[in-house]
Amino acid sequence: MGNLPVAAVVCAFIGAVLFAVSAVAQQRAAADVPEGDALLASLIRNPRWVAGVIGDTGGFAFQVAALALGSVLVVQPILVTALVFALPLAAHYSGRRVTTVMWLQAVALSIALACFLVVGEPTEGVTEAPWHRWVVPLGLTAGVIAVSVVVATTVRVPTLQALLLGTAAGLLFGVSAALTENVTQLFTISIGTALTSWEIYLLAACGLLGLYLQQRGYQVGPLSASLPAFTVAEPLGAAFLGMTVLDERLRSGPLGTAFVALSVVVMCVAAVRLSRAQAAPLVNPLPETD
Repeated sequence: MGNLPVAAVVCAFIGAVLFAVSAVAQQRAAADVPEGDALLASLIRNPRWVAGVIGDTGGFAFQVAALALGSVLVVQPILVTALVFALPLAAHYSGRRVTTVMWLQAVALSIALACFLVVGEPTEGVTEAPWHRWVVPLGLTAGVIAVSVVVATTVRVPTLQALLLGTAAGLLFGVSAALTENVTQLFTISIGTALTSWEIYLLAACGLLGLYLQQRGYQVGPLSASLPAFTVAEPLGAAFLGMTVLDERLRSGPLGTAFVALSVVVMCVAAVRLSRAQAAPLVNPLPETD
C-alpha cells in the first residue's frame, strides 16, 4: 500500500462493516414510522433501531481510531464501502435479491477506491488548525446545509425532501469527521484542553443534528433518494474541509490527478447506484429469514 497507513485502512474497513450493519437496521426502522408521528420517540422504542445505533457507535469508534492514524482523505472514501458490505446483509435480512449488476457496481466502487488511494497517495496534513482557518470553509458548508434544510421544509415533494435532508445529514457527518482528528489530538494533551475547546462541542452538535436529519430523511421520502445523497455528501464534505483547512493533499502529478478525478467520479456514480438499488422497493422478495 505504499505510504498508506495500514492500521488506519484496517480500522476504516472495520468501521465500514459496522456502519453497514447499522444502516440496514436503521433504514428499515425509520421507514416504518408514519409521517406525523414523533420520529425519535418512535425509534428509541424500536429494538432494531437501537441495535443500529449500537452498530453506529462501534463504527464511529473505529472511524475515530482510523482518523487518529490517517488522514480524512484516506479514511472517508473507505467508509463508502459500507455499501458493498450492506449488499449481503440486505439480501439476508430484507429478502432483497443481489443482482449481477449490483455486484459489478460494487466491484467498480472497490476498484475506483483502490485507484484513488494508491495513485492519489493522500498526505496526512496537519492535526491542529487555528479557528480562523475553519471560518470560511465551515461557513460555506453551513450555508449549503441551511439551504438544503430550508428547502426540504418548504417543498412538498417527498423524493426531493429526502434527497435534501440526506445531503444535509451527510455534510454534517462530514464536518464531524473532519473535526474528529483535531479533537483526538486535543485529548492527547489533556482532557481539560479537549473539554474546553470549541471543536468538541461543534463535533457533538453536528453528529446529533446529522443523526436526526438522516432519520428524518428516511421517514419523509424514499430511501432511494436519501441514502445516495447521504453516502456521497459525507466523504465529499469531509474531503473539502480536509483539503481547505487541514492541508491534506494528493501526491499524484497532473496525469495521476486526472486519473484520481476519474476514480472519484466512478466512486460517486457507483455509490449512488448501489444506494438506490438497495433502497428501492422490493420486487419478488426472497422468503423471510430469521
